[in-house]
Amino acid sequence: MSEALTQEKKEEVEKVVEEEYYQMENKMIFFLSEAPEYQISAVAEWGENSRGDMMVGVDTYFLHILTNQRCESVRDCLDGWSEQDEKSAEQWETLCERIENYGNLEQTICDEKRVELYEKK
Repeated sequence: MSEALTQEKKEEVEKVVEEEYYQMENKMIFFLSEAPEYQISAVAEWGENSRGDMMVGVDTYFLHILTNQRCESVRDCLDGWSEQDEKSAEQWETLCERIENYGNLEQTICDEKRVELYEKK
């Protein structure tokens, strides 16, 4: 009996593997409420079937400010680049901290287009 269940499970897995899915993507922007010109872009990619079921897990990443290359962490977006003045450097630091502390980051990157980050009081 367990052999029959194993075969049935294997057939279910093969059916899911063979099912077509569409590559989905969402690009969005985080920005500071007090200084909207400070922005960091993020991307989510996943696979969905025609019913909207997720077939391939979500992959989220950020885009480097200058090169637009994939960055695994928000801090990597600033590597190799520095601001001319201290105030700008502080704004970038604030933006990175707010993104890092943002709740439900993966879902937000999947669903939103723009997220304004406010100072917590």
